[in-house]
Amino acid sequence: MIDKLKDLATDLGVKWLQDYLGLEEKLENLETRINLVKYRAIDMVTLTKLQSGKKRKKEVEEWLKKVERKKIEFRDLRAQVQQARFYSRIQLVRRVETMMGEVEDLVQQGAFSGGLFLDVYDTKGVPLLATTWKGQAFEQNLREIWECVMDDEIFSIGIYGMGGVGKTTLATHVHNNLLKEAKFSGHVCWITVSQEANIHKLQKDIAKFLPVDLSCEDNDRKRAAQLFQALKRRRNFVLILDDVWTHFDLENVGIPLRVDGSKLIITSRSLDVCCAMGCQKEVKVKPLCYQEAWTLFLEKLGCCRPQPPDIEEIAKSMVKNCAGLPLGIITVAGSMKGTDDIHEWRDALEELEDPVARQDCEVFKILHYSYSRLRDQRLKDCFLYCSLYPEDCEIPRDELIASYIRERLVDKRRTRQAEFDQGHALLNKLENACLLEGVVKIKEDDTEAKYVKMHDLMRDMALKITKTKPKYLVKAGIWLRDIPDKSEWKEDLDKVSLRFNVVSSIPLGISPNCPKLSTLSLWGNELTSMPCSFFAHFGALQVLDLSCNRSLEELPNCISELERLTALLLFSCRDLRFVPSLEKLKALRELDLSDTKISDVPEGLEGLVNLKCLNMVQTNLEMISEGIISKLSCLQSLGIPRQVSVQVEELESLKQLEEFIGGFPEANSFSRFVRSRQRFNRPSFYVIQVGSGLLKGLSGHFQQMASKRVVFSFTNVNPGGEKRANILPDDIQELEICACQGLGSCLNDTFAEFNTQTRGLTHCLIEGSSEIRSLLKLSSSEDQFVIKGQNSACAPLQNLKHLRLICLSNFNGLFEWDSVANAIPPPSTFSCLRSLFIDRCGKLKKLFTPRLLQSVQSLEVLKVWGCNELEEIVSNDEEGYFSFTSSNKDSCSRATISCLPNLKKLAVLGNPKLRNICKGLLICNSIERIEVISCRNLGSLPPFLPSINGQPSAPPALKVIQISLLGWESLKWDNPYMKKILQPFVRYGEF
Repeated sequence: MIDKLKDLATDLGVKWLQDYLGLEEKLENLETRINLVKYRAIDMVTLTKLQSGKKRKKEVEEWLKKVERKKIEFRDLRAQVQQARFYSRIQLVRRVETMMGEVEDLVQQGAFSGGLFLDVYDTKGVPLLATTWKGQAFEQNLREIWECVMDDEIFSIGIYGMGGVGKTTLATHVHNNLLKEAKFSGHVCWITVSQEANIHKLQKDIAKFLPVDLSCEDNDRKRAAQLFQALKRRRNFVLILDDVWTHFDLENVGIPLRVDGSKLIITSRSLDVCCAMGCQKEVKVKPLCYQEAWTLFLEKLGCCRPQPPDIEEIAKSMVKNCAGLPLGIITVAGSMKGTDDIHEWRDALEELEDPVARQDCEVFKILHYSYSRLRDQRLKDCFLYCSLYPEDCEIPRDELIASYIRERLVDKRRTRQAEFDQGHALLNKLENACLLEGVVKIKEDDTEAKYVKMHDLMRDMALKITKTKPKYLVKAGIWLRDIPDKSEWKEDLDKVSLRFNVVSSIPLGISPNCPKLSTLSLWGNELTSMPCSFFAHFGALQVLDLSCNRSLEELPNCISELERLTALLLFSCRDLRFVPSLEKLKALRELDLSDTKISDVPEGLEGLVNLKCLNMVQTNLEMISEGIISKLSCLQSLGIPRQVSVQVEELESLKQLEEFIGGFPEANSFSRFVRSRQRFNRPSFYVIQVGSGLLKGLSGHFQQMASKRVVFSFTNVNPGGEKRANILPDDIQELEICACQGLGSCLNDTFAEFNTQTRGLTHCLIEGSSEIRSLLKLSSSEDQFVIKGQNSACAPLQNLKHLRLICLSNFNGLFEWDSVANAIPPPSTFSCLRSLFIDRCGKLKKLFTPRLLQSVQSLEVLKVWGCNELEEIVSNDEEGYFSFTSSNKDSCSRATISCLPNLKKLAVLGNPKLRNICKGLLICNSIERIEVISCRNLGSLPPFLPSINGQPSAPPALKVIQISLLGWESLKWDNPYMKKILQPFVRYGEF
């Protein structure tokens, strides 16, 4: 027994000794494992900062907290080990072993095979357009800036570099990433700061973003105080100031820094500007390395390598001469696109290798190179003309082309339409050469509005060119209060642009000596009067644009002496009441008096035999004496106020008329006009109002060679009471009927040959009628004819894109059939329909049958508002039209399938009897937004097409379901799982 006790004591002593001696090694092993989880945690935190639009999962957050606690416990344990004596160290071994096990568990838990993050994307703003090309240096700069933005200790960041190096592009990507970042709650403001910006304009731009109304406050200090408080309340905002040329005091503007996580990002060509504005971090954007520059050049050239192969070495030399500037590379590549003649390549390289002097001259030389490569002088003149507009201005293409025509920058053609076509061709060439940037915006009616824009460096280059020949004086959009000093009005000036300023008066006695001046634009100022002395030495003046001087009441009499004047533009001079005699202005080709208070025809108008464009829309004219219009035999574009009647015979005498805006007091006069137009095939373009009421959408700059629109308002469409007495132009594109009488029960009962005359119709609005019961009435014979497919090209409304039906108290359906109920519409009818808006059509009960739904497969937006009797959007009257057998035995075995493959938005609002949107399954994979508001009897949302495994699924593009909480909870579900699927998309509220 004593021996056994001795052995036990010996073993115990040996173990204690081993523990005592091995404690340090075990502690080192534990520290190694602690560091492993610590570094893993650091990586997770860093990755989170780089992942915009995402947040860590809760399990990840808990794991990070455990790691932090374990790090603290380890530090305490290590301190105890260092201070412990023999017996204490032996006891600490057990704690080290226990903690090692806990840390091993953390290591295993930290794998997170299911990922670290959840997507938290919200709609917080509109991303800016940005190039998709990214190089290694670009990505590195983007990461560096993003880390600064996510760093709570950095409030201001400067991005600087030479012109054309890509600062704005880089900032644009930062902006777009910030829109997805939950931290900033969508408070991301982009302001482009023009070269000659001032505090007042900058305050105005920021106020527009917030929005804050500063219109009643002129004092900059008080404006700054209001902005400061508004931005401070926002919290976590990011203000991006692009293209800052000179530093300014942020407090004078009203921009707070170091407030609740807010950030300031500026781009500038100068490091000094960044430092003077207090940027804590400056990021320099360097030119591209050669390989990235070559890749970008080939991409913009549109090929893998230049052809033939012997051109490649020349192309590489050209890339080297671009010094890594993306703007220069894009410009040069654009100018050489499609060129395969080696002589042109060698000549281009020779021009590009000319020596440069100043720092920024490298950029200007590259940009000037592209300009000098334009072989057509007209293209050069058209490019330089764009510099007359303010910096960063988006110039409407049609407005610019009209300017080109009046400036004779396009060749004279037989028709004005042909001149517009040539203008578009010239602008396309300038865009393709990367001298101008094309901009496309989508308007509310889903049509495109096209603009061109000059990059600020391109504009700088153009202004540099126009300091010599042709010689321009340009001070546009800089809040100029006084006209330039007399010293700036040089004798050899060709054009002067003082557009978009706040000049209110021209001093008496000032008389610039500019005998060669051909164009003077004071568009968009605040002039109230003009002295005759100002025009005394403008004998060569051809284009005088005083448009949008809304306080200008009269023109000086000396305007009558400008005998070489070819264009006098007074659009939207809303207080203008008097224009002096035009008798001597025989050269005048364009006169725009639209949107003024002119009440009398200007004296001498009838003698302007060279006049091509006359616009008197929205004036106070009550009549135009008979015979005046017919004497203007060269007119190509004519606009007269709606209240003035013009005899159809006078319009017939204008053999060159291509565009007409005007009105007819009643339908019979309009019918005579249409029949006359059918005989003489003119005018080609028109906006015509029949009846009274204000005609919407008219513009002073209407010469766009585009509109074919007829509006009937507050009139009797058929005053004689005879059906189908009226006809429409056979090329009509837009038809509006508002608050009219004399309509039939449908449109083809109202207008003769409606089905064939309106095949080109794209927009249709019918509003305020108790007579219209349906859009079209079709007979069974027509139905049988088209079902056989003999002539689908005759289908009515086959090009209609947008249809609005408003306040039609007896409207009960899109189609009415004289014998066969629910027949199939003619093929191609509604095949292009993209938006359908039905509002307050009191007797409508069912909108579509499954068969009718097949005609609207292009539909993208469907809105049905305030239809008190509406019960179903898609009725189920045609059982078996399509069938689907479900694998789910709990559901019905057969169900109607409705298909709207392109529908993006569905809105049903204020339809109290609406029970169903669609009873069967709905294939609607493009749907993005569903709005259900004040439809208290709606029983369910349509079930969507099951997925492959037989379970229902949400449409892949769905973003939002807007509905009240009560409405959502009252919905019934055939499959309860469907509610769970759709719940994340629900946004409660009645808006």
